[in-house]
Amino acid sequence: MQLHRFYLPPEKCREDILWLDGQEARHALRVLRLQAGDDAIVLDGTGNEFSCKVESTSRDALSLRVKKKNFVPPPPCSFTLLVGIPKGKIIESIIQKSVELGARKIVPLLTERVITRLDDEGANLKREQWQQTAIEAMKQCGTAWLPEVEAPVSIEDFLARKEKLDLQLVGSLQKERRHPREVFREYEKANGRLPESAAVWIGPEGDFTPNELKAILGGGAHPISLGNLVLRVETAAVYCLSILNYELNSSTAAKQP
Repeated sequence: MQLHRFYLPPEKCREDILWLDGQEARHALRVLRLQAGDDAIVLDGTGNEFSCKVESTSRDALSLRVKKKNFVPPPPCSFTLLVGIPKGKIIESIIQKSVELGARKIVPLLTERVITRLDDEGANLKREQWQQTAIEAMKQCGTAWLPEVEAPVSIEDFLARKEKLDLQLVGSLQKERRHPREVFREYEKANGRLPESAAVWIGPEGDFTPNELKAILGGGAHPISLGNLVLRVETAAVYCLSILNYELNSSTAAKQP
């Protein structure tokens, strides 16, 4: 039987007794109806898995005694997904799939063709909602690593950070695009190893504007082909993260010709 998984931030996972309260406790008590003696898993989002047994319950909280702690090392390559915010709630599905496919950071982009416009308060509220979506996806799929979901940001503001990334890719419809594997092998030949950090840029509906793409390429991204068809935003994100996961983090990555 699959054990129920719960999330607690690292600062709440330092003792032999862990406490669930708030939303996690309500779900455990009122939906799952956990009782004293039941087993459960607690994830802290930084690689630690705690095998626990419910010790006591109250109306709004429950305590779990840690039986075993297991650390899951991070994957060899850390992925960042930079994606233009699509219409409606599609971004939530993108976040869910990104967690399942091993993204470590998700950056929603405010581009010229993105309809959504938010002030600082609205952006932070969205970030909190999307981070909770990532937490739920982490518990569902069982990954030990919780990605950070950022507040929406413009392309210019992200590029201005000059974040250190070994490799950047951008899904492109331009003629100059290449097969992703060509870019990976070129990097490996030049550096003697595969990248340890990589980012992929995915445009919104209608794709990036020419000026936006020029800025992204100027920031060091390599244009890659996503095939002969025009993909929806969510399909393109899953496609790219699947390629990154297989090529850079799977057990066969080092064996590719």
